[in-house]
Amino acid sequence: MSDIRIRDIVQAALLVAGEPLTLERLGSLFADEAQPERAALLEALGEIRAACAEGPLELQCIDRAYRLQTRAEYAPWLNRLFAERPARYSRAVLETLAIIAYRQPTTRGEIEAIRGVAVSSEIIKTLLSREWIRQVGTKEVPGRPALYGTTRAFLEHFNLTSLGDLPPLSELRVVAVDQAGQGAGLGDQAISASGEATDTEATDTEATDTEATDTEGDRSEAAR
Repeated sequence: MSDIRIRDIVQAALLVAGEPLTLERLGSLFADEAQPERAALLEALGEIRAACAEGPLELQCIDRAYRLQTRAEYAPWLNRLFAERPARYSRAVLETLAIIAYRQPTTRGEIEAIRGVAVSSEIIKTLLSREWIRQVGTKEVPGRPALYGTTRAFLEHFNLTSLGDLPPLSELRVVAVDQAGQGAGLGDQAISASGEATDTEATDTEATDTEATDTEGDRSEAAR
């Protein structure tokens, strides 16, 4: 099979897949006798990246998987395709997600110790339902609390190739201090600096789940 044919098949697959594809998934598109070598697939991906250099699309590698996506500068126009305006996640949700991203694997109790307030079950459920975090194990201490870590979906949503793309914590602390008067916090800065600010979809419960509401329900839960 010609290199051009391989490139076209790979590009077509990336366009319709709806999710990042690994080299193994791309190779499985071909019959066994015609399956290209890994080097040929990488060469095809390189050609696709070069062909997209001047256009509205870009080839992104996310946790060793590839996808075609629109460039960020086209978001203002593309957002008009969607009838509903996405809601914003609360500061409490974003701070919890940021702590998990930087401290993973970590427990709910450790998150509460860093934030200084109780973490409600709804916050954890929200992050689990969006598949931004998952339980990766349990900690070997009394009670065996769940350990949480981020997922590939987290990297996809915030347009990160890997966790190494997260900004250094030292930079975030500087930004947080500079914007303290505007109510900016580490959680907000960590996520906004990582790709997409807080302009994401949320349910009505999530959208109103601000840090100020970590009160009656959270305290009673913490007391239990």
